[in-house]
Order: sequence, then structure tokens, then C-alpha cells
Amino acid sequence: MADGLILETTFLIDLERELTRGEAGRAQEFLAAHAPASLFTTFTVAGEMAVGFAPDERARWQGYIAPFKVLPCTSDVCWQYGQTFRYLRANGLSIAANDLWIAATALVFQQPVVTDNQRHYGRVPGLSVLGY
Repeated sequence: MADGLILETTFLIDLERELTRGEAGRAQEFLAAHAPASLFTTFTVAGEMAVGFAPDERARWQGYIAPFKVLPCTSDVCWQYGQTFRYLRANGLSIAANDLWIAATALVFQQPVVTDNQRHYGRVPGLSVLGY
């Protein structure tokens, strides 16, 4: 995969706020500056976003994530998670479990993560992190 971006939870929340308010902001400006990149998210982010929808709003949630290809959890992602977890723990650099799944997915699919938390994701060796 080339020329893609993995949109992390903080980015998607900011994008949703901008769209709801009808005000252009950092998230929309970032996407405009990076067009026509393919837009991805991870299975973990899709799950985190589902938290914001009521049980009877599954169709609305599916519509929300429809513009993005959701990258799956694979055996390679699981292996990468374990190896990255081991490295971060050994070096006192641990990050939250869901963020580690996002990072592992990005490493396996060789795509940068777009986030407002560059310092946090920057702990992961080899991970390309883009702020907005």
C-alpha cells in the first residue's frame, strides 16, 4: 500500500466536530493538503468510534466509517503488537493498549498514523507519525 493515511481516533473526533459545526479546521485542512491520499482507519479505531453511537445506531456508525478502509487485525498485526509491546515495556515507554494496536497495524500495513498525539505515538520505533 502506498500513499495512504491511517486516521487515528483524535483526528476523526476533531473531523466530526468540524463537520458538525460546519467550520473548517485543522482536520479538514490536513485532508485537503494530503488529497488524494487513500484514507484508512484501523479495526481498533472503528471500535473506539462505535462507543459514541447508541446500540440502535449501527447503521449510522457504519455510514460514519464507510469513507475509510478499515484495516483488519491479522496474524502479522498480532505479532507486531507483541514485539512492539515487549520493546516499549523494556524501555519504559509503554502506551495504551488500543494505541499500540493502532501502531502495530500501521507498521504492518506501512502507513503513517495521523494524530494529535505525536509525542505518544513517536515512542514506537519505525512508526511514521503525522500531526495535523
